[in-house]
Amino acid sequence: MEEVVLRLEELLFPSISDVVVLSVAVNDEAVHIEARSTMAGAVCPECGTWSGRIHSSYLRFPADVPSGGRRVALCLGVRRFLCTVVSCGRRTFAEELPGLTRRYGRRTERLRSTPAAVGLALAGRAGARMARVFGVSVSRSTVLRLVEALPDPEVPAPRVVGVDEYATRKGRHYGTVLVDVESRRPVDLLPDREASSLAAWLAKRPGVEVVCRDRAPFFAEGATAGAPQAVQVADRWHLWHNLSEAAERCVADHRGCLQVLAPDPAHPAPDPENSSGSPWPRGHRFADRTRVNHATVHELLAAGLSRRAIGRQLRMTSHTVKLLADAAAPEALFQGQWQGRPSKLDAFKPYLDDRWNQGCTNAWRVWEEIVPLGYQGSYQRVRAYFREKRFSPGPVTARPPSPRVVAGWILRRPESLNETEHLRLKAVLVHCPELEALSGHVRSFGQMLTERQGERLPQWLDAVRQDDLPGLHTLAAGIDRDREAVMAGLTLPWSSGVVEGHVNRIKMLKRQMFGRAGFQLLRKRVLLA
Repeated sequence: MEEVVLRLEELLFPSISDVVVLSVAVNDEAVHIEARSTMAGAVCPECGTWSGRIHSSYLRFPADVPSGGRRVALCLGVRRFLCTVVSCGRRTFAEELPGLTRRYGRRTERLRSTPAAVGLALAGRAGARMARVFGVSVSRSTVLRLVEALPDPEVPAPRVVGVDEYATRKGRHYGTVLVDVESRRPVDLLPDREASSLAAWLAKRPGVEVVCRDRAPFFAEGATAGAPQAVQVADRWHLWHNLSEAAERCVADHRGCLQVLAPDPAHPAPDPENSSGSPWPRGHRFADRTRVNHATVHELLAAGLSRRAIGRQLRMTSHTVKLLADAAAPEALFQGQWQGRPSKLDAFKPYLDDRWNQGCTNAWRVWEEIVPLGYQGSYQRVRAYFREKRFSPGPVTARPPSPRVVAGWILRRPESLNETEHLRLKAVLVHCPELEALSGHVRSFGQMLTERQGERLPQWLDAVRQDDLPGLHTLAAGIDRDREAVMAGLTLPWSSGVVEGHVNRIKMLKRQMFGRAGFQLLRKRVLLA
């Protein structure tokens, strides 16, 4: 019998000493366990004095983890002890079993850890649903409360720290995530992205030697103020991303040179259906309706119907039937108050035609371009003009590639381009010396980045300033202001790649928690999960 009791204790309370099982009763719904403590005494939580004088005893019924799919009802006998120190403010205190109970706890420690672990992985609502699958019935608020009650992990001070921002509300409110680049684990979250907050955090950790960051000014100022001894490293991905944006701006400034890739359209043949020179093209609602009505009326007249009968059949007034019947061609009816009326768009139509021929069919973008040039009309006029050009008859010609496509050809490795892309890029570069110079600068910067040749950065900046490429000049000016960090990024092996991964993970956690993703709860899940 004693051997059975010992096995029950090992099975029900593993790694918990000073607990003896008195009885176990099992039915279809629950497992009833009676147990009591065997400790000789306990330590007063007020003064820390050990006492073995028993004052009284009572029963506790903490909820425990299910066993074999059955609910576990634990009846635990605990005692109250008298504190022997006269000056102590606490006269009696109850014993606590380490690893099993805590003060005022209604769940055992192992039952608390189960929904807390589920809450770290799935947050409140989904965590409560998953906990019920495990046989633990808790609410979503309880899951979140258990997660928030978890202690912060003890993280050693990092030597190489990565810094980046994350959005709690995109475009309005941002925070800062700090990651130990060597261990690839997050070490802290800050509720804002102010330079003073980062400086205060770094000042408390003088062991930081390297700070990996992007080129945001607030991170640069905070790292300089909080860790002046640390080497700041600009992230290589952000440098290449900035270069790609500058390259696209440069190609867009020379979009006229891309016309070499679009063959000149042949002269369109005259439209036999529109040979009368009508100002209303095919596809116009008024013109199409007038043509249909004109043809219908003349067909009925040829069939022998009177004009009055045609009006009754087509539900037209006698005046409308007379106009359609007397007109020899539908174009004779295309007269209205809008014919020949000047428009605010007339002076800008040559520019719109040029942009259309260059391949830009986005009416909103062209409207934004002509407003600074003095256009005072509405966007709807530009959209109607482009719609008219889109549905007007004309030859189908190949459009030149967009600036983004050509910039992509320049930014990619030459060996990754297929034969067609290589030939088209070569034709553009031969036709435009500025884009030829841009390609050379991009190749040089890519070689610096991949081969870690940061010492070549000053020569690259000087070469960029000698060419007429305003987009690259802006990039060069920004790099020059942060030259030391950029040179370190192009030389040292550290980068912010692991930080970007944690930023994506924060986005996932934030979406899991919906509107209850407060900073404290988010910080717990990021640091502990």
